[in-house]
Amino acid sequence: MKDITGPATLLRIFIGELDKYQHQPLYEAIVLFAKRRGLAGATVLRGLMSYGANSIIHTAKLFALSEDLPIIVEIVDGEEKIMQFVEQLQPYFENAKYGGLVTMEKVKVIYYNRKK
Repeated sequence: MKDITGPATLLRIFIGELDKYQHQPLYEAIVLFAKRRGLAGATVLRGLMSYGANSIIHTAKLFALSEDLPIIVEIVDGEEKIMQFVEQLQPYFENAKYGGLVTMEKVKVIYYNRKK
């Protein structure tokens, strides 16, 4: 994995906390897959409230019906590596309860430094 600065691509993957891939949390499977592919970095964020294409509200409120909180996986690397990664992601979503959303945007990496 090389250090990256300058133009890059940010991949965002929106899924549910309870989504699974081969008996492990989907977000974990995606991050581990990104690491195996040598992508520069990945972060998992847990949301407080969301809804998507099916209009079901997911929230962290105490008496809410849904415990399936929103999860966002963010991955940054060069556009070519991100595109190759995305092309292999489809099988990960086959058992996602509510599907998912994948977005990409161009970003500029200002600082990226690995400690040795």
